[in-house]
Amino acid sequence: MKILALSGSLRAASSNSTLLRAAVRLAPEGVDVVLYDGLGGLPHFNPDLDRTLEDPRLPPAVRDLRARVAAADALLICCPEYAHGVPGSFKNALDWLVGGSEMPGMPVALVNASPRSVHVQASLVEILRTMSAQVVPGSPFPIALSGRGLDEDRMVAEPDVHSILEAVFASLSAGSDR
Repeated sequence: MKILALSGSLRAASSNSTLLRAAVRLAPEGVDVVLYDGLGGLPHFNPDLDRTLEDPRLPPAVRDLRARVAAADALLICCPEYAHGVPGSFKNALDWLVGGSEMPGMPVALVNASPRSVHVQASLVEILRTMSAQVVPGSPFPIALSGRGLDEDRMVAEPDVHSILEAVFASLSAGSDR
């Protein structure tokens, strides 16, 4: 099973990205988690430039994102909350995926690195369902990391992180028969 992990943060020291890097390391045998790192390179969404994946006029960074989503069996999203919503850069990525054929039926799990990020989770569920993605049961999976100062190694060693990510992987595996 191949899972594409998408962080909604551009910060170098993002707890969301760090959590996804820990997920890469904690993935069970037979599960390959790949972290997408092209969020900051996507052009601003413009419907005039939106094309099918096969169309050579589709911007290269968008083609890369869509190809990675198309090649994945499931998505794992960890996104911060800004002003009670989805950060603009991540919403931009989702906007580029709306017109493609990659998202319908795609199993998606949301993990939440902050117990205060409740509005973004509801927004993401609404956006993903509108895109016909399959938000897996249990999403968002809360992993309370705020204020704990956990780096990647400490997250990997943290029993709570282990058990919640096990539930995430099980939920994605169950939903990946699309």
